Order: sequence, then C-alpha cells, then structure tokens
Amino acid sequence: MRKVILGAALTVLFAVSAGCVTPIYSSSPDVRARQLIYTSENLRQIPGTWDRFWFLDMPDPTTPYRTHGGVL
Repeated sequence: MRKVILGAALTVLFAVSAGCVTPIYSSSPDVRARQLIYTSENLRQIPGTWDRFWFLDMPDPTTPYRTHGGVL
C-alpha cells in the first residue's frame, strides 16, 4: 500500500512539474510569445555547448599538408 501511495505522489509531482496539470506557459499571448522565444533560444545553444564540452570546436592538430617541423 505504501508503494502505491508513493507512486501516486510521484506521478502527481511529475505531472505538475511537466506542465500536464498546470500550463507551463502564460495564457497571455504576449508573455507566452516571449517565453517561447526564450525557450527556443536556450535550446538553440545546446549544440554549441555540446561541441565545447567534447572539445569539438578546437582546431584539428593534424594538418592536411606536411610541415617541416625544424628550425629554419
């Protein structure tokens, strides 16, 4: 019985936090548009953050051409 109550409480908690019971965005069109713009701007930056995390934005150390490497 305790597991059922705990499961129901967690389900309600996740439903409320996910916007299923209460709306995530405002009902005012102006405020909602601003909120959606902010959300899309944040999601647009994810690939750049991913590249920086895995150091994919760094220059490649292997060059497509031969270098002398010595002192000239």
